[in-house]
Amino acid sequence: MKILLTGANGYIGMRLLPLLLEMNHEVVCAVRSADRLSVDKEIKEKIEIVEIDFLEEVDQNVLPKDIDAAYYLIHSMTGSTKDFDDLEEKSAKNFNAYLENLSVKQVIYLTGMVNEGKMSKHLESRKKVGQVLSRGNFHLTRLQAGIIVGSGSSSFEIIRDLCEKLPAMITPLWVNTKTQPIAIRNVLEYLSRSLGKEECFDESFDIAGPDVMTYKSMMLRYCEIRDLNLHIVGVPFLSPKLSSYWLYFMTSTSYKLATNLVDSMEVEVISKDNRLEKILKVKPLTYTEAIKAAFDKIEQNQVVSSWKDSRVSGRFTSDLNKYIQVPTHGCLVDNQELKSDDAKKSLEKIWSIGGRNGWYYANRLWKIRGFMDKLAGGVGLRRGRTHPNKIYAGDSLDFWRVLLADPEKKRLLLFAEMKVPGEAWLEFCIDEENVVHQTATFRPKGIWGRLYWYSMLPFHYFIFAGMLERIAKE
Repeated sequence: MKILLTGANGYIGMRLLPLLLEMNHEVVCAVRSADRLSVDKEIKEKIEIVEIDFLEEVDQNVLPKDIDAAYYLIHSMTGSTKDFDDLEEKSAKNFNAYLENLSVKQVIYLTGMVNEGKMSKHLESRKKVGQVLSRGNFHLTRLQAGIIVGSGSSSFEIIRDLCEKLPAMITPLWVNTKTQPIAIRNVLEYLSRSLGKEECFDESFDIAGPDVMTYKSMMLRYCEIRDLNLHIVGVPFLSPKLSSYWLYFMTSTSYKLATNLVDSMEVEVISKDNRLEKILKVKPLTYTEAIKAAFDKIEQNQVVSSWKDSRVSGRFTSDLNKYIQVPTHGCLVDNQELKSDDAKKSLEKIWSIGGRNGWYYANRLWKIRGFMDKLAGGVGLRRGRTHPNKIYAGDSLDFWRVLLADPEKKRLLLFAEMKVPGEAWLEFCIDEENVVHQTATFRPKGIWGRLYWYSMLPFHYFIFAGMLERIAKE
């Protein structure tokens, strides 16, 4: 079958893509920018890539005419705290328009589990998207999931941040809300096995794991698995806004995502049926098994995707390609170079920079800068990096975003998503003479931008010089 995969660069899409290829399907990946599809060269050679922004004007000539089925994995929740529901509805309507003149037989839509009673704004939006998609000229299969637990998922990473870093927590009452988590492995099984199944046409299915748990019991179970001690005290006076700030400061999540998550966490979502489990012969993992499976992937450095690499996890939601040409006019530049003792090892160090590896010099100062960025409403350093030594354009890298990662040309270009009065780039490249070039470029915004740059010059002098020496020298 020929499959259209929307959201191909997202957390679910990145994991579903290799499964579809293993099933010998032809896959057309729809992404905003082809350069940001974070997959290896071997996979890119097996797929077709089309650039589509489903919030922009529809061009019906973009997609191949022989698509058999499609996955709708587009999600706007983290992009805004106010109008994401309007954006989601617009995306769904445009998706229908793209498929209007095609002979697509089935569309599979992954959404959140919806109760008929009280719903959060997020779940109301997802329900409306399903209603829009149901008006398309195809059979719609709705898979309604509980919170997803897996390496790199937002739910798992938030629980991990809280439990690994805090000995005690004062929590809002929503930690007693019941939910039904599902392992990412099972989500992928449901998504792949429901493809082409006529029993799934024009149907909605709840998909969930076997455990009904509160958020508090999920954290305590996590601590039990990891042999951690955690004391949780619930209080009634933490408002949704305070809860959002609490999640923002204590975890790697953005404030936008924290706000929408808190809104959803106040609503109980429990599966009403397990029909699809029997139809597709899926054996759901328990919550304990899901956590252990996540750490298996982490320990083996096999985390395929992370929510942190989503564009909306950072400061800029506009097209980052416009920043790939580093400006020269009106910019302040720190340019340093040093002959490498071993160009291959230097390139490996560049490709492994940030995250757990740190920045090779004055890491404590980097952490202080990350903490200051969090206080200012920025992303901070907690995002880390998805893989210890693989990096792709579009990936998050602490408080930077990767604009270009070309190992053949030995060039890495980063763009700052920290809060600064201007725009900042950091570039590494190695020339034919094995000289490592390290260039920090800053385009200041007004007098405050210039004052910021010159106030940081003393730190730049020894931090950048020390970092370059650690990269270039044995």
